Amino acid sequence: MTYCVGLLLNDGMVLLSDTRTNAGLDNISTYRKMFTFEDPGERVIAIMTAGSLSVTQTTIARLREAVEDPESTEETSILKAPTLLKVADMVGNMLARVRGEIDEKLAVMEQGASASMIVAGQRRGGAMRLFLIYPEGNFIEATEDTPFLQIGEHKYGKPILDRVVKPSTSLADAQKAVLLSMDSTLRSNLSVGMPLDLAVIEKDALRVTQKRRIEAGDEQFRAMSEAWSKALRDGFVQINI
Repeated sequence: MTYCVGLLLNDGMVLLSDTRTNAGLDNISTYRKMFTFEDPGERVIAIMTAGSLSVTQTTIARLREAVEDPESTEETSILKAPTLLKVADMVGNMLARVRGEIDEKLAVMEQGASASMIVAGQRRGGAMRLFLIYPEGNFIEATEDTPFLQIGEHKYGKPILDRVVKPSTSLADAQKAVLLSMDSTLRSNLSVGMPLDLAVIEKDALRVTQKRRIEAGDEQFRAMSEAWSKALRDGFVQINI
């Protein structure tokens, strides 16, 4: 399982993913689930993945291969697509195509594979946009009313986002919100695990402006987690019924 979350704010975008891949209690591995594509000053795109590793890795590999192709066009490369909407469409089509190919191979064993993705980015002259790509290739977009999207094991980390995240939330507070959202998920589901990958894309920077890997035992993350637990306990005690 996994947990990835993306926030679309007035000042930029904040993205966070875990790295745990669970294929059974005795088969737990670490794989990156956040991938970035940049043409600094022109375009930045980040993709986070959840679901079948065979589907997500193949999809990302094919997208990257298309970007690196010297004969790539607006129809094949996400770094040349005319709009971010077109990027979401290209990623969705690739995800659906790969999923279909792998499902066909697994059909003999009466099995299937599924995956979903979050696509975030901005092109020069365009607005920041954030999309959730479903396994079938269709997608939805973050809005002012719902400025965050999640994939994977999202239910434990959603309450804090519902309560505190607004488009006007600062990038600093947004980082705190996604990390506390992840902390809640880590405490409630063992299939989500460290290390974590955090990225910040400031508005109109057209590049990833901050990137950080948070390892197990990170002192800053631990202190934040403990402070949040204490705040919740103190708040609980103070409520009268």
